[in-house]
Amino acid sequence: MVDVPRQLQSVTRSIRTEDHEGEPSHIQTLEQTYPAPLEDVWEAVTTAERIARWFLPITGELEEGGSYQLQGNAGGTVLECSPPADGAAEYRVTWEFDGNVTWVTIRLAAEGEQTRFELEHISRASDIPEGMWDSFGPGATGVGWDGGLLGLGLHLGATEGSLSPGEAEAWAGTEEGRSFYRGAADGWAVAQVAAGEDPEVAQRKADATYNAYTGAEPEA
Repeated sequence: MVDVPRQLQSVTRSIRTEDHEGEPSHIQTLEQTYPAPLEDVWEAVTTAERIARWFLPITGELEEGGSYQLQGNAGGTVLECSPPADGAAEYRVTWEFDGNVTWVTIRLAAEGEQTRFELEHISRASDIPEGMWDSFGPGATGVGWDGGLLGLGLHLGATEGSLSPGEAEAWAGTEEGRSFYRGAADGWAVAQVAAGEDPEVAQRKADATYNAYTGAEPEA
C-alpha cells in the first residue's frame, strides 16, 4: 500500500513559458520537502547505487562533464554538479531521449533537518513532437516526474508504503496506481489553469495523459 493522497498533496507543480537560450520553452517545476538531511538527499539523487533504488539503474560518470545513461530511458551530460555548501546544492544535466535534448536541474535546500527538493525541466517548444503539447500538455512529462518524486518520497520516508522501480509498470494498472496517475494528471491540469490555460482544455489534456499512462479507454 502507498499513501497516494499524501504524496500527491505534498508536491507543488507549476508550468510557465519563457525563452531559454533565445527560444520559446516550456518550463515545468515540481517541489517536495523530504524528511532527510541535505547530504542524504544529495547522495540519493547523485549516486548510481541510490538512484537505482528509487528510480532506474544508471551508468556513467555522475560528475560535472561526465555522461550518464538511465536504463531504457534518457541519457545525457552532467552540466553542473555543486555539492552541499551553505545549505544548498544543485545538479544540472541534459536530458536526451528519442533524438531530443531537454534540460533538467535539481536544486536542494536545507530546511532544518529536512530538505526542499526542486526539479525543473526545460523543453524548447520547437522540439516537442507535433501535436504532443496540444494533446497532453505538461502532464506528458510531468506525470512521469511525479512518479519519480513518489519513488524518492518512498525511499526517503516522506510517504508511507513500498514500491520498487521494477513494480511501477504493473502498479500503474492497479486501483491504487490508477488513483495516483489520475491525481497527478489532474494536478498538472491545475498547474495549466494557473498558467492561463482554459479549464476545459486543461482537463481534456489531463484525461488524455491519464489514459496514456494507465491504458484506460477514453470516455465516449
